[in-house]
Amino acid sequence: MKLTYLNYQYFAINSVKAKEILNEEQYDKVLKAKPINANTILYTIGYEGISLEEYLNRLIKNDVKVLVDVRNNALSMKFGFSKTQLKTFCASLNIEYLHIPEVGIQSDQRQELKTQTDYDNLFDIYKKQNLKKTVSQQQQILNLLKDRKRIALTCFEANICQCHRKHLAEAIITLPEWNYELKHI
Repeated sequence: MKLTYLNYQYFAINSVKAKEILNEEQYDKVLKAKPINANTILYTIGYEGISLEEYLNRLIKNDVKVLVDVRNNALSMKFGFSKTQLKTFCASLNIEYLHIPEVGIQSDQRQELKTQTDYDNLFDIYKKQNLKKTVSQQQQILNLLKDRKRIALTCFEANICQCHRKHLAEAIITLPEWNYELKHI
């Protein structure tokens, strides 16, 4: 473990043992390897096509404090991405997990999506109907961002143009108190 921590400090940033097995100078290097960013940023992230390890590393590298699951139904056939598993993995990394299903899209509406036009039609309905009914949840997300500084909206799709989280994020940035940054990771 010590050899790994000396050569790859990033792998020790969440270790409970690093302080015990490294001297003060070595441990300082670990602390410096921890990504820290003072900017307030709303991220979006999809897990399609990447491993759980890659997904969690993106959250760590961007210093995400809260993961907001915006799926209507937080179940996944992919290991690690169902609500209970994801919440457990996030907790082990000191990332809070919050599920806000109201801002998701019902599964019966997501059937037969084959072309970008199909997605665009779905998102037109989502913007006209769902986003208008979920302003309080959008405000909840903005308040959480103001408080915790770095949060990520998550859903399945890797391509942001084929995911409702893009339109949700765009609705949040139109709220009166918005004065932050939006990034898709």
